[in-house]
Amino acid sequence: MPRVPIKVLALLAALTLVWGTNWPMFAIALRELPVLTFRTGVLSTALVMLWLIMRLRGESFAVPKGRWPALILASLMNITVWNIATSLAVLYIPSGHASVLAYTMPLWVALLGFVVFRQPLTGRLLLAIAIGAVAVAALMVPNFRSYASAPQGLFWGLVAGLCWAIGTFVVKRTSWPGMGLSLTFWQVAVAWPPIAAGMAVIDDWPPHLPSTAALLATLYTGAIPMALGTAAWFTLVKLLPTQVAALSSIAIPIVAVVSGVVLLHEPLSGLQAVAIGSTVISLWLALVPRRSS
Repeated sequence: MPRVPIKVLALLAALTLVWGTNWPMFAIALRELPVLTFRTGVLSTALVMLWLIMRLRGESFAVPKGRWPALILASLMNITVWNIATSLAVLYIPSGHASVLAYTMPLWVALLGFVVFRQPLTGRLLLAIAIGAVAVAALMVPNFRSYASAPQGLFWGLVAGLCWAIGTFVVKRTSWPGMGLSLTFWQVAVAWPPIAAGMAVIDDWPPHLPSTAALLATLYTGAIPMALGTAAWFTLVKLLPTQVAALSSIAIPIVAVVSGVVLLHEPLSGLQAVAIGSTVISLWLALVPRRSS
């Protein structure tokens, strides 16, 4: 595997920080807002943010001919299901623990790639995936009691990871000529109507105006992690092999767990030191090329 450019590593580091620290924002907003109301606010903010950036940069909003079916499927997996499933998971288990389940995505990618697309797995990448699985397990073990009492959180967290893996393959295996930020914009735009309709039908209007903290958490989640973070992720998917791009996300739940401890005083286990060490080794194996002898 060729060496990963410094710019790509910098983009990955920025995305890890932004997405990792965003999970506590979910918990803050969902204390006062119903799930679909929160997600409608997030997607609305992201749409405005992306539209403004594209207008300022003079980017085209055009979708290439024949790409709408793939775009709709990618939107369903990457945005619609992901937004709903992760929000539901955070309702039942701590935000950091929910992120661990959602970020089993690299393991789903490896499994789907091998079984469905017959993608070869090198010994080095297999070792990286195995060590990454150790990191996930080390984060999950202290919380088995929590999952046993809240199976909905376990279910929705894993659904998020699986659907994100499917969406990653759709984006990676489809050609998107001329599409930059518009790839993110249209996925968010396609996801907005069903989530907004669900809000109108299912959610009750909050009995009082949400607090400043809840509103700021919603606006921040839409403008930065959803709009800019998602655009950065799709850029990484285009630049890196599918398995490597997926595995590169495994550091994000570490940041999510730490930020959940700092901001929300969520429980922290000593096993998470093992998880952090395993994550570093896994990322090194996936992203640093083997030296030729």
